[in-house]
Amino acid sequence: MIFLVHKKSFKVLITAILIFALIYLISETTFVFVPVGAYLTAIAVPIIGAGIIFYVTNPLVNLLERYKVHRVLGILIVFLLIILLGYFIVIFIAPIVQQQFARLMDNTPTWVNNAEKLLILWQNNQEFIPPQLENMIQNVTENLNNYVQMITSFLFDAIGQIFGFVFSFFLIPFFLFFMLKDGEKLVPFITKFLSERKSASFARLMININHTLASFIQGQFIVSLCVGIMLYIGYIIIGLNYSLSLALFALVMNFIPFVGPFLSAVPAVLIGFFQDPMVAVWAIVVMVVAQQIESNFISPNVMGRVLQIHPLTVITLILAAGGIAGFLGLLFIIPAYAVVKTIISHFYFEWRSQQPEGEKNLF
Repeated sequence: MIFLVHKKSFKVLITAILIFALIYLISETTFVFVPVGAYLTAIAVPIIGAGIIFYVTNPLVNLLERYKVHRVLGILIVFLLIILLGYFIVIFIAPIVQQQFARLMDNTPTWVNNAEKLLILWQNNQEFIPPQLENMIQNVTENLNNYVQMITSFLFDAIGQIFGFVFSFFLIPFFLFFMLKDGEKLVPFITKFLSERKSASFARLMININHTLASFIQGQFIVSLCVGIMLYIGYIIIGLNYSLSLALFALVMNFIPFVGPFLSAVPAVLIGFFQDPMVAVWAIVVMVVAQQIESNFISPNVMGRVLQIHPLTVITLILAAGGIAGFLGLLFIIPAYAVVKTIISHFYFEWRSQQPEGEKNLF
């Protein structure tokens, strides 16, 4: 029995049992965590929004500080630049996007009717159609309106969540200011209450998490911005309607790794097809060229292989997050997974470093 207790597999089994017991106890006492959950939900949007902007603007504040600009003054300069950017978007970009989106919504019923007529005409002029293909065409024809409604519902859901995010926007500047001003004081403040070994371990963990989030957010921001600009220029060259709205949609979708570019391609190709089939072909060419430039030149130099997540894992995570949390889940699942992976890896290597030589494997 003593030999069994000292076996690693037995220790792992006991640890797993204790973890599941803890999960069960937490599930039975959820009423204790309801106020905590409500509090976290209330501050989640401003904290996440401020955190994203923090990782985008913090390098600029650090750069100004290296040039002997006081940090508070550097933060005020960054806020001024953000205000100017917002003014430029509201005055010059927002009206164009609003007009294009309104025209897009007005033309959608016409496109649906044309698509139905095209499918029916093609079906009636075929001498021989396999039963399976005929059933598929019939199903698509009958449910085309439903598909359009589903896509429209998804877009409005995404827009609704974005507006919900914007509603809490007035709190973001306050969180952002103190993150930029006092963010570097958090780790030293917490480590004061820890032992020397644990404080060093916690500091390494926070450095790794900060590096992971900064690399992803800054890199994805630059990559998405470059892709959006390239697509906008390409769409203008080929004469694609709603070019600015489609480029902005692609910019946002590109924040979803691996799957985002494919999602952004669908509306551009469909709109190009209804405008002119050759425009759809050229739209595909523009997107392929932009994605090739992004994947071969921009991403390797901007992001490298920071996250080191397999594409199949990305697809699985995105499918699960989309079903659970909708559009916002698609945006945040990959960085959340990367942070969890960083935490687990840190504690695993910390555990290994404390094991006697020759017993560093888990099993």
